[in-house]
Amino acid sequence: MFKIHEVTDAHGELSGVYLDHDGDSGSVALVDVEGRRRLPQRALEKVLSRYGAPFDAEARVTPVAELDLGDGKRLRHVRHLAGYDVVQRDYLVLELGDGAEPSCAHGATVATALQHLARALAKLESPET
Repeated sequence: MFKIHEVTDAHGELSGVYLDHDGDSGSVALVDVEGRRRLPQRALEKVLSRYGAPFDAEARVTPVAELDLGDGKRLRHVRHLAGYDVVQRDYLVLELGDGAEPSCAHGATVATALQHLARALAKLESPET
């Protein structure tokens, strides 16, 4: 599993938000305190195209982790300390391969958007009660 964000729960405990990639099917799931939920097809690409910006390859970043998404796609978790920040911020960088420009977005923004999409898909797929 690949951690994309961390939040403090109601009890003051840290709780991670993770992505899990199934290399065989290519599907991506979100795992957090609510459980494991499948994400819609291409959700990661859509969220990063909506909230992301081109990644500056010259930016001084600290690599944290990397997730191979298959077909030349890769998601990187990096930390960046801007000149005006006191603490490094977590960013996700999506590389689609095929010469496409990598896209970068704040990890908290991506995690929140993916949680929303995972909840919406779960609601659509669940039988009505």
